[in-house]
Amino acid sequence: MKTCLVVDDSKVIRKVARHILETLDFTVSEACDGREALDACRAAAPDVVLLDWNMPVMSGMEFLRALRDSDVAGRPKVVFCTTENGMGHIRAAIEAGADEYVMKPFDRDTLQSKLRIVGVA
Repeated sequence: MKTCLVVDDSKVIRKVARHILETLDFTVSEACDGREALDACRAAAPDVVLLDWNMPVMSGMEFLRALRDSDVAGRPKVVFCTTENGMGHIRAAIEAGADEYVMKPFDRDTLQSKLRIVGVA
């Protein structure tokens, strides 16, 4: 079974994402900020990380850069999931190593299509 780490400071978003991902046969874990997510990836790297942009402690971009510079095995795919929709944000995320980008609010079909694009669904 594929694994996904949902990283968002919103408990509601984590709950919605978990529900969708579990219907897609993912085992889901959660983190409320980038620091917690980085620790989780070091402990057991997921197949994919669903990542918010704006979070306390460590932002999504800070997490992404730290993940790409780390020794985390297996290089998890990263899908940004955010309200930041400007081309500059999308370009910055892709240049920093994100594999895909999805806008909030999202639904099951949108998330599933993005996970297929990155090769984990």
